[in-house]
Amino acid sequence: MKIEEVKSTVRTQRIAAHSHVKGLGLDEAGSAIQSAAGLVGQKAAREAAGIVVDLIKSKKMAGRALLLAGPPGTGKTAIALAIAQELGNKVPFCPMVGSEVFSNEIKKTEVLMENFRRSIGLRIRETKEVYEGEVTELTPVETENPMGGYGKTISNVVIGLKTAKGTKQLKLDPSIFDALQKEKVEVGDVIYIEANSGAVKRQGRSDTFATEFDLETEEYVPLPKGDVHKKKEVIQDVTLHDLDVANARPQGGQDVLSMMGQLMKPKKTEITDKLRLEINKVVNKYIDQGIAELVPGVLFIDEIHMLDLETFTYLHKSLESPIAPIVIFATNRGRCVIRGTTDIVSPHGIPLDLLDRLLIIRTLLYSTADMEQIIKLRAQTEGLQLEESAFGRLSEIGTNSTLRYAVQLLTPAHQMSKVNGRSQISKDDIEDVHSLFLDAKRSSKHLSEKNNKFML
Repeated sequence: MKIEEVKSTVRTQRIAAHSHVKGLGLDEAGSAIQSAAGLVGQKAAREAAGIVVDLIKSKKMAGRALLLAGPPGTGKTAIALAIAQELGNKVPFCPMVGSEVFSNEIKKTEVLMENFRRSIGLRIRETKEVYEGEVTELTPVETENPMGGYGKTISNVVIGLKTAKGTKQLKLDPSIFDALQKEKVEVGDVIYIEANSGAVKRQGRSDTFATEFDLETEEYVPLPKGDVHKKKEVIQDVTLHDLDVANARPQGGQDVLSMMGQLMKPKKTEITDKLRLEINKVVNKYIDQGIAELVPGVLFIDEIHMLDLETFTYLHKSLESPIAPIVIFATNRGRCVIRGTTDIVSPHGIPLDLLDRLLIIRTLLYSTADMEQIIKLRAQTEGLQLEESAFGRLSEIGTNSTLRYAVQLLTPAHQMSKVNGRSQISKDDIEDVHSLFLDAKRSSKHLSEKNNKFML
């Protein structure tokens, strides 16, 4: 079986609230710097996460799980995303929330298995015979339609490719012209065409065109070295879930296991265990042959206490699987009833047999000084200017309520300062919005005082 290019289904990470987090902020010795890479404080938790990152990189953490436990607003999600940043883009990172498993379309265990497979990467290295270079000419040659009529048909396409060593003109099959159009190839693009399959891959725009526009979204790549016709090692990163999806409904091939790209998936469908076992066999065969390498990624499950007893049992089994990612759980609960039961109370709402398998990292409440540094970071990220007294007042509010509430006041305070004709947010603006919006504690106090005014 040959693995063709599979369309990636990696989801965009939900990190808007943590867009300032760039890593764990550790020095060379692995000690946490007070404020670095977007993280402030939580030194013990960050240092523990740093050890986990080293274990993941040395491939000694697969099949194990980590629990981030602490009160709300103590940076659990930020640390999980920092771990992902430290691992780099090539290591799969799949974030999900515990309540996602309760779907009407597919089973709870299927949702978990799908996310497990999203978190396991496969790096395929193949040496292919290719034609690579910058496109200097792209001319379709038209002839009269042999079927008759007024329309013309493309008989072949002439393409010119240039490298640092020389140029070459190719006369290609008309089917390759369709592939060129799908990839939106233009003159000036750097592409390669596989000699055996005729597959076209656009790598980007040649960097000689880098100053074409004032505002650019294009990725620029250097002019390829060597000859136009050469052997090239092609590295492709996919996840096991990509392979599952590509094989669930193959298009065009007779073989059920043929890896097909460009697959449309309009509705969620369950992938059978039999199909996954077959894919695992093929993946193991490629790993044994040295063609592919398994890259265990990270599955981050926030609000783990939302899972029920059935899903916890399934997690237990999945963690023991020979192909398993690193799983990071996060929870803000203390001792509570395990969901799916009526009387079983356990720490963090997790069964004791699963809890026994976890490495637990504790996050602590921030000090007033740490809160002030975090608020300054968020203000800088959002492009807001505050007076020093405003930072002090916000950190006081955060200490009395929560850090999240203090950070949420930044944007309405900015609006208030604009209404008052100021470019900087002052302490008065903070006081004004603090009086307009309630935090959870003040809202709760108001409810208890006016209890008889509300409906039961």
